[in-house]
Amino acid sequence: MVPTYEHIYAMVRRIPPGKVTTYGRVAELVGGCTARMVGYAMAALKRGAAPDVPWQRVINAQGKISIHGDGIGNAMQRILLEQEGVVFDAAGWVDFSVFGWPGPDGLY
Repeated sequence: MVPTYEHIYAMVRRIPPGKVTTYGRVAELVGGCTARMVGYAMAALKRGAAPDVPWQRVINAQGKISIHGDGIGNAMQRILLEQEGVVFDAAGWVDFSVFGWPGPDGLY
C-alpha cells in the first residue's frame, strides 16, 4: 500500500515547469486527502522527503504563495517560480489563466 504523501508527490511531479496548481487541486486529483494534507506533504519536503518533487509549483487557491513559518521558504518559492518563467503581479498573485496547470486530465 502506497502512503498518501507518495501519491501527492507523484502528482506534483507531473506539474510542468512554468506552471502552478493549488493545494486543493492536488488533493482533488489524488483523492482521499485534503488541501491541508497536501500542504503538510509539501512542508515535509523541507526535511528531505522526496527531493525531486517540485514543491514550488503548488500555491494557494488565491493564486499566491502561502506563508511559511520561517519566511525564507516564501522568497525561495517565488524565486524558483520566477526562474521557471512564472510571473507575479504587483500584489504577488499568479494568473491561473496563464500559468495554471489543470491536471493531467486538462480539466479544472
